[in-house]
Amino acid sequence: MLRRINGTALIIAALVATLGALAFPVWSYADRSGTGEANLNASSVATQWGPLSATDRDFLVKVRLAGLWELPAGQQAIERAPSEATKAAGDHLVVGHTDLDRRARDVAAKLGVELPNQPTEQQQAWLNELTAASGDEYERKFANILRAAHGKVFGLIGQVRHTTRNTLIRQLASDANQTVLDHITMLEGTGFVDFDALAREAAGGSTASPSGPSMPQGGQVPQVPVPVTPTGDQSFTSRPVPPTMPPMP
Repeated sequence: MLRRINGTALIIAALVATLGALAFPVWSYADRSGTGEANLNASSVATQWGPLSATDRDFLVKVRLAGLWELPAGQQAIERAPSEATKAAGDHLVVGHTDLDRRARDVAAKLGVELPNQPTEQQQAWLNELTAASGDEYERKFANILRAAHGKVFGLIGQVRHTTRNTLIRQLASDANQTVLDHITMLEGTGFVDFDALAREAAGGSTASPSGPSMPQGGQVPQVPVPVTPTGDQSFTSRPVPPTMPPMP
């Protein structure tokens, strides 16, 4: 009888050990270096509005960069005014990015994220390309270059709005979503957007995981981003897209 009890106990002990060995990798997997969750936690910093991830910081920088070159592009379209549709699209770009840039700078200041004051080399090259064009070629380039750029940031906005754990970033993503969609609609309204070219570009592109801008080290003061505003004495007819929610405190 004793032998039977001992045998049963050994079997039970073996089963418990086996189940424990099988369960351990499941419990510990998320904390392992190299997993998605571990990488997310490693690249995030704590704030009073929730964790701020590398993707969140990358989003803030991209919103800022968009305004640094798209607002001048919009103002140029108004000045040249080759058609009413292109002029209207330019008006929406200027007004929308002036407002969105203000919101992005406010969020960045609260979260301690440093923003650039100059567009990227690629963005400056696009501005130069538009400046060198004229007539129908200008309108076509204006519509397609800016529509492609808005489409790319539109995808990032959706990802950030879906995954961010930071309330300030979530609000900014909601606001940016409306502004960028308004700009996409206006650009498509020019009648010059080549949707086949957009589809081909998307099919051949790839997306890398963002690392996000580095956070300021202790004692370092990030540079103050200069507001993105139109120059000259032009008047604008459009209005900024209203916030989706009351501004965060």
